[in-house]
Amino acid sequence: MSAVQPLPHAPRLHVDYVADASAASLAAQLARPDTLAVFGFGPDAPADADPRYLRVPLQPHGVAPLEVWRTEAPVRAGTQGALRFAETDTLQFGWIEVPEGDGGLEAASERAYAELSAFVRARGFPYLLRSWNYLDAITEGDGDQERYRRFCIGRATGLGEVIVGTLPAATAIGRCDGVRTLQVYWLAARTPGTPVENPRQVSAYRYPRQYGPQPPSFARAMVPPSEAMPLLLSGTASVVGHESKHHDCVESQLAETFANFESLIAAARAVRPGLSPRFGAGSRLKVYVRDAQSLPRIAQALETHLDPTVPRVLLHAAVCRRELRVEIDGVL
Repeated sequence: MSAVQPLPHAPRLHVDYVADASAASLAAQLARPDTLAVFGFGPDAPADADPRYLRVPLQPHGVAPLEVWRTEAPVRAGTQGALRFAETDTLQFGWIEVPEGDGGLEAASERAYAELSAFVRARGFPYLLRSWNYLDAITEGDGDQERYRRFCIGRATGLGEVIVGTLPAATAIGRCDGVRTLQVYWLAARTPGTPVENPRQVSAYRYPRQYGPQPPSFARAMVPPSEAMPLLLSGTASVVGHESKHHDCVESQLAETFANFESLIAAARAVRPGLSPRFGAGSRLKVYVRDAQSLPRIAQALETHLDPTVPRVLLHAAVCRRELRVEIDGVL
């Protein structure tokens, strides 16, 4: 377990879904002094120049809420070059968008992670707890030229030397709008969290060579440095060991995904016993579905795995393996 240095105030984070996603509602959320970040989903989400607001380029199934991160006030926001950020005394939210341009996805990934890595260190938030990565055509290309593999190489290069066991929780998902711009956002802290691995799965950073020259650089979950923050769950899918399961059945993939969550949450509770053993009203989930026509089917299948009180957002997005149809991340 990572040693946590005492702080004047323990970091605090509450993630909420606000049903009213109008421009007026967004303005009201941004007017609050305890708002660290707000996310809209899809092209119909409102626009705003506040650095704390990010429009995620994934089309929702139905009407999507605003995702709102609240923390201790005051929150200070700003920009530095291509970076947008908001901070408290204990936590930092930031985001960057990098067009691929002539250098391609690998170069864009390297630039994004080099800039954010230098930035969090310079600002005094050196511990990356969680990152999200949205990139176009994630499984396009054959063999080591597959775009996800090039992203993994660029990310690792940009991060530089990282000690195993300190990688953040993460999601890497394919946007489906044809826009070749990499979007990355993150949560960082002044004190480290505790990365958690899933006993049912090979750690992603130890994947064998068949998945590319650079294994993915993330932990399966992150127990944050304060009990006033939720468990941060990485993108989780139907993978056992390192192999994808149930290639031809969405419902079976969903069942395997929840079996992985059960195992992962149990591992996290060994670190923080006070965590809930299952998803509940305080959880917030994002469900990424590869095939748009499967969205209603997945929405119905989720009813067998989740209590009706569990808030979730379904998004049309490509998972990082072609055979995987659904991936879920969130907080507990």
